[in-house]
Amino acid sequence: MTATPFYIAGTGAALPGQPVDNAALGKAFGISEEWIDLFVGTRTRHFAWDLATGEPTHTLSDLAAEAAAHALAAAGLDAQDLDFAILTTATPDQLLPSTVNDVADRLGIDHLATYQLQAGCVGAVQALDVSRSLLAAGHRAGLVLAGDVTARFMDARRNAVSLPTEELVNYVLFGDGAGAAVVTDEALDDAVRVCGLIHRFVGLGRAPGQIVDWNGPVRRAPHRQMLREDYKAIEDHVPAMAAEILWELLDTTGWSREDVQFLLPPQLSGRMTARITAHLGVPEMREVSCVADTGNTGNALPLLQLDRLVPHLAHGERAVTITVESSKWIKGGLALEKAVPSGLAAAGDAEGEPSP
Repeated sequence: MTATPFYIAGTGAALPGQPVDNAALGKAFGISEEWIDLFVGTRTRHFAWDLATGEPTHTLSDLAAEAAAHALAAAGLDAQDLDFAILTTATPDQLLPSTVNDVADRLGIDHLATYQLQAGCVGAVQALDVSRSLLAAGHRAGLVLAGDVTARFMDARRNAVSLPTEELVNYVLFGDGAGAAVVTDEALDDAVRVCGLIHRFVGLGRAPGQIVDWNGPVRRAPHRQMLREDYKAIEDHVPAMAAEILWELLDTTGWSREDVQFLLPPQLSGRMTARITAHLGVPEMREVSCVADTGNTGNALPLLQLDRLVPHLAHGERAVTITVESSKWIKGGLALEKAVPSGLAAAGDAEGEPSP
């Protein structure tokens, strides 16, 4: 639960290149287009590398800086207004220097606190959790960044159909992208209030649902898989975990399901998201999803969803974000409310009407 609310003043997103549809993906890797449609249910994705050659076209720094510029513009702030920046990713551009510092350099800012979190699908919530503490400690505004690129793990020259299923599935699940959010300690115009936040490790004694292995060439062993996805475990556990997060968010905020207008569900794949949403059983909430168009962009997903939500969220309306990280089983969630501008609130009070 968030004891002291804080605010998201602006959001931004960045996706590299043109969307790659299932026909192009299937042709490149020798995978049935029909199998991708049926098993994954994702229509398109974007890659920060050339599908034909495997050569990188964008770095995570490129995408994060672009998303950050959009978020700052939406918030009406300059980069120099930021007190801190946090980047969460599973695929930094290099081990050192930290990618977050490359992004700060590109934005032309200096003398601010920077942090980089190694994380997966709950990373954006983890970064917002850290930003909450920084704002409570006296910082005024900060930048939360989240994103991933897959060029290091997807081999365009490899015969993907020869891979074990737990590795092959990653070739059709993932895409690249970055999202950004400007967070503040006070409500700027059109800000979204973070009223509740869940971030909790629940993987004690449980086998990982996903492993992303990153050993340098000296320690590379032929039998080691770079990526492994226990899709069956994810199918079995994520819907129930998502329901637990939803009801905990409602309980800790004191909201009823009827008080919430929008649902941002977990985004593993188009097919899996549909299954999770059906399991939650809250058809009165409008779903905000992006994975069917963007692919699974890992850390970026919650911020990409948020960027889609913001234009449709009216003053006083509410949304819940649910994230589950299967790598070692982490729950994450946000309870969000579009803040009512002080001028509108004052007008409502003057007319004897309660403000939301």
